[in-house]
Amino acid sequence: MSAVIFLRHAKSDWHAGASNDIERPLNKRGRQAAAAVGIFLAESGHVPDLVLCSPATRTLQTLELAMKAGGWTSPTETADELYYGSVNQMIALACQRRAPVTMLVGHEPTTSTAIGRLTGAELRMPTAALARVSLNPDNTGQLDWLIPPRLLTDR
Repeated sequence: MSAVIFLRHAKSDWHAGASNDIERPLNKRGRQAAAAVGIFLAESGHVPDLVLCSPATRTLQTLELAMKAGGWTSPTETADELYYGSVNQMIALACQRRAPVTMLVGHEPTTSTAIGRLTGAELRMPTAALARVSLNPDNTGQLDWLIPPRLLTDR
């Protein structure tokens, strides 16, 4: 059985002067949360085997900071579907890549809706939240855990 870790990008900076949504960077709180996510994944033994990331600046920064802080490396690919695509496209990415553990770094509300369709769970992914879903052969899943960033960072 394979699994998918869904990561919503960390908190972005709406006042950074980005010329459009895709270029919006992380704010200070977001950078701290992204680092905490990376450390958690490393320390808990949940480093993904493959990462697919939205091309948005804030998702790429979230991933880069997480990997650096956690001291882990994984093959990474940019997936336009995670920014421009639909919930069905996100689910297809989750189910088609059969690495033991694939991470999808994306956005709301697509991430929460995709997890809900796979598992039947009703949830909302706050910024920098992690959710792990074990996938069944029929492309349904079981929500293993949901970690909001407040559990990983000092406030």
